[in-house]
Amino acid sequence: MCGVCGCGDGEVRIGGKPAHKSHSGHDHSHQHHHEAGSATVNSDGGDQNRWLHIEQDILSKNDRYAEDNRARFNELEVLALNLVSSPGAGKTSLLTATAEAIGGAPHMAVIEGDQETENDAERIRATGVDAVQINTGRVCHLDAHMIGHAMDELTLSAGTVLFIENVGNLVCPAAFDLGEHHKVAILSVTEGEDKPIKYPDMFAASDLMILNKTDLLPYVDFDVERCVEYARRVNPQIAVLQLSARNGEGMEDWLAWLANASDRLTTPVRQRPVVQVNA
Repeated sequence: MCGVCGCGDGEVRIGGKPAHKSHSGHDHSHQHHHEAGSATVNSDGGDQNRWLHIEQDILSKNDRYAEDNRARFNELEVLALNLVSSPGAGKTSLLTATAEAIGGAPHMAVIEGDQETENDAERIRATGVDAVQINTGRVCHLDAHMIGHAMDELTLSAGTVLFIENVGNLVCPAAFDLGEHHKVAILSVTEGEDKPIKYPDMFAASDLMILNKTDLLPYVDFDVERCVEYARRVNPQIAVLQLSARNGEGMEDWLAWLANASDRLTTPVRQRPVVQVNA
């Protein structure tokens, strides 16, 4: 069981095959085994402390892999973006629209994360863009070790934007640095404007929030101004874009943001904020 999020053990498959070597060249089991077993929290806090140490160990190891990934991205001059959202928010539709807008390969490449199937990777490949599928089994997030393996399956060159489409989940992916330059939180207007204060860690960790499916705003009860206010309550620096991947409205702003991020290619200091929100 994962001490951070409680997800179960399961074989991780990259491109349909189990991974057996880390990207540093060392043999390494890639089955996401962190610490098996379960714990009952006693009043003395002993087991609670045990899980805290497990969590710190997991995240520390992940952060070391993430720094290796980030060094590789910087050396290759590749902009890496970690796209996070709930299931169905429109991550894959945004990527296919982006591929059509910027001409696909070699300008972009994609790592797809899902518990099962290659459906999304196949949609990306249909645009002519190179995509590697990571199936995480019962694991509910990608980690930096998985990304290191997947990078070995891609041809990345200077100027490429690597999009990492994380498993649909607004909780666990917030804790795992993948080595990306920016997290991009995608929120569909069908989900409700209070998501940033319901899941504050994700929006606090993100540099950009995309409000997607704006073509549906006339048909749903969604307060854009309130949503933006909630997001900036937990992250005053977060940038916000509104767009529709379906009809193309707002896509020019997204492409401009990508161009600006590619030009800057900075390595931000990573901190895992502890956020308290008064709704």
